[in-house]
Amino acid sequence: MESTVAVGAVIYTLFEVLIAVGCCLGNMLVILALWTSKIIQQPTFYLVVSLAVADFMVGCVAIPLAVVVDGRVKTSFYSCLFINCVGMLLTLVSALSLAATAVDRFLRVYVPLRFIDVIPMSYLVYFRFFVCSLIPMLVMTVLYGHIFWTIRGNLREKPGNGAQEQSQIYLKKEKQLAGSLFLVLALFALSWLPLHIMNCILHFGGPDYIPVKAFYVGILFSHANSAVNPLVYAFKIEKIKTAYLKLWSRFVACGEEIRGSQTTQSIDNNLDRVANNE
Repeated sequence: MESTVAVGAVIYTLFEVLIAVGCCLGNMLVILALWTSKIIQQPTFYLVVSLAVADFMVGCVAIPLAVVVDGRVKTSFYSCLFINCVGMLLTLVSALSLAATAVDRFLRVYVPLRFIDVIPMSYLVYFRFFVCSLIPMLVMTVLYGHIFWTIRGNLREKPGNGAQEQSQIYLKKEKQLAGSLFLVLALFALSWLPLHIMNCILHFGGPDYIPVKAFYVGILFSHANSAVNPLVYAFKIEKIKTAYLKLWSRFVACGEEIRGSQTTQSIDNNLDRVANNE
């Protein structure tokens, strides 16, 4: 039995490490791609960078701390409390960044772990879930729904002049970008709702209703959300995809330039040796 538990702990830790690496690498790519391109000047992509920074911090800080506090290293009560507060703060930044992005999209259209013993479950359910996660998600869903309903109604109108055609082109672009960002919101909800729902069941029903393994799966899903967002950006948001490609081509060109200079230096060295031998 103990060996089975040990193997399960190792597998869980391995998944956490893989997710953390994915968070760090993927979101660092997002930050570099947007920071080195002109689209960072747009307010929406400032918010995307903010979300990427938060997800990057989840990978390099929150997940390692979660592994530590999960029993791999002995910590005092207050150290454990501090570590959990840091992890929750970083994940809350992700939720608030998504909420700010939804508000930005709305304005753009209308104005062209084992923390149970340390942190009370009532706090996780009422404040962490209901106030900081559920309400923002509901508000964002309503905002995006209103955005899509308004854009759909405007696009049904037949363009009568050049200004209306330009307006419809603008709305189509906004609809595509809003759809991509809503997908990020949907993935956030799918990743975090299982853990929040289990917390609710545990708080209202008792510890016998939820197996421990289910909690670990929920934690993995919540952490994996920070690693998924860069993939959504790459496949769904054309401007970020273009920024990725520009960043990639820049590094490839830099690598070829370095290799070329090294080759030239090697040839010069060989010529020098030949001259000295003569």
